[in-house]
Order: sequence, then C-alpha cells, then structure tokens
Amino acid sequence: MGERVALVSGGTGALGRVICDRLSKDGLKVVANCHPSDGDGARAWQRLLAAEGTEVALYPFDVADHETARVEIDRIQEEVGPIDVLVNAAGITRDAPIIKMTPAEWSAVLRTNLDSLYNTTHYVIPGMVERRFGRVVNISSVNGQRGQFGQANYAAAKAGVHGFTMAVAREVARKGVTVNTVSPGYIRSPLVMAVPEEVRNRILEQIPVGRFGEPDEIARAVSFLVADSAAYITGADLSVNGGYHMA
Repeated sequence: MGERVALVSGGTGALGRVICDRLSKDGLKVVANCHPSDGDGARAWQRLLAAEGTEVALYPFDVADHETARVEIDRIQEEVGPIDVLVNAAGITRDAPIIKMTPAEWSAVLRTNLDSLYNTTHYVIPGMVERRFGRVVNISSVNGQRGQFGQANYAAAKAGVHGFTMAVAREVARKGVTVNTVSPGYIRSPLVMAVPEEVRNRILEQIPVGRFGEPDEIARAVSFLVADSAAYITGADLSVNGGYHMA
C-alpha cells in the first residue's frame, strides 16, 4: 500500500494548520484546503512548512459550494492520489443573539460549518468504500453540545455535525470506513485570545483542568482516530474540552 492521502478542509485555520502538521508527521501525504480569499496567507504558511521540511499540498476552494467541491476533489484525487483520510475542519462564526441574527449570518454559518461536510464526504466516501478503507473525522465544538449565547447558528451547525457523523458511520461501518467527531472546547487560538480578558477569565473559571486547550491536543485526537489501529471506533464524539462539558 502506498502513502495515504489526507484532505483537511479548513486546513489553514488555527486548528487546521496544526492538524495538517500532525498528520504529515504521522507519515500521511497531506492536502490542505482553504477558502480562496485566504490563499495568500495559506501560501506563505505552506512555504514556511516547506522550509522546515514538511510538504503540504494546498488547494484553495470553497467547500460550501457543492459543485466546486466535486471538481476540486476530483482534481486532488487525480493529481495527488485517492483520499483515504478526510478531516472536515472548515468553520466560521457570525455571532449575534437570535433576535438580531440576520438570515445571511444564519446561512453563512450553516453552509460553511455543516453543508460542507456533505459536499466533501459525498465525493470522498465512494472511493473509501471501494478500497475498503477510510477515515473521516468531523470537527464539532463543545458549544454544539451545550449551546452558547449568541451562537444559535454555530451551535445548530456543530450539533448537526455529530448527527451527520452517526448516520454516515452506520452506512459505511461494514466497508472498512470509520466516521467520528472531535468536539474541542476552548482552545488557545487567535479567536479565543481575541475575546476580552474579563470574558476569557470567566470561561477559564469553568474549565476544571484550569487552562485552555492547545491546538496540538486536538490534532493528536484526530491523529488517534485516523490511525489503522482505531478501526473499532466509529460514530463516536471525542470531547477534548478539559472537563468544561461532561456528558
């Protein structure tokens, strides 16, 4: 068997970059996806990785667009190789209380955070089933489990992520393909660190381990689930939140 190929949607975001680096170190051939508007920054990151000896292929396209996803996934599989591992990490926020949330803010988050899972998985799963091996990991959020003020759109999308995971996991379980969710808590990232310090401190007080998570702790959870040895784990939601939410 040749080198396995992993596609990470949202692969140039704060979590996506670390996931790409981790999977590359695990010996996978990694393809990072980003939105075309992030292309310049993504290419700079790609060059930095290359200088450190880590090769990651970069394919900017909008995973929220179904036809674009089909075209670009076909191109990846022709140019890089069949996709054995899919990590759906693309995500955005458009926070507002529900009485102020606009239809555009609702739709943008649902399209990017939930529709994209269908768009990528729909075109990757058939090859996995045919080869009788595949790993899909969908990145959800603790706020999809417990809700959060001002995030009706985000919480709905992220809750939907695990429903999608469980359904697809049942469909392909006998075909050598596993589908799982990783639900991060509050991770030390530019998004979290941009929250006012007073608010961050209130959140920190509610985390039993007493700190924010590190991006690599999420990447290692993904790494664990995509390994050959994780073949008996499917339809699971792995919470990595420092005890912030327990279910």
